[in-house]
Amino acid sequence: MFAMSCFENEVTRTYLLLGGKRTINAPIETALEAHDLIVKGLPLAALLHLVNEVPMLSSGDTLEKAIGISPRTLQHHKKEDISKPLSVEQSNRIWRFAKILGRAIDVLGSKEEAEMWMNQPAFGLENRKPIDLLTSAPGAEAMQDHLTRIEYGIYM
Repeated sequence: MFAMSCFENEVTRTYLLLGGKRTINAPIETALEAHDLIVKGLPLAALLHLVNEVPMLSSGDTLEKAIGISPRTLQHHKKEDISKPLSVEQSNRIWRFAKILGRAIDVLGSKEEAEMWMNQPAFGLENRKPIDLLTSAPGAEAMQDHLTRIEYGIYM
């Protein structure tokens, strides 16, 4: 039961980082609801909200590293209907980024600290920047493991 409630909190935290009901227009409380949303496609409004709320996504090639969308594609999207669903791949990467950012905020104490952590080489990640690992599921898992080690004071 404990693990389930922690996971549900993770889903809720991610949902809120994406704008919650304002951008998604439906409550998302479980992993299966999140899965269904991603398969259907996150609304463009969720991406625009995330980019607006997370300054690091507006600098350099960070948006493309984190989410797989170029700044030029984002500009094109801004001209579209904000309820338009994004692709499954884009939705999955957006959700993964928000999930890890939310975890980093919880572990490090603030959004600013989490953004700084994502852009600095980490010893526990073989001196790679966490943001560079978001392009693959194993890289994202390594980030999650590293955050767990930080949370428990094990910096390896």
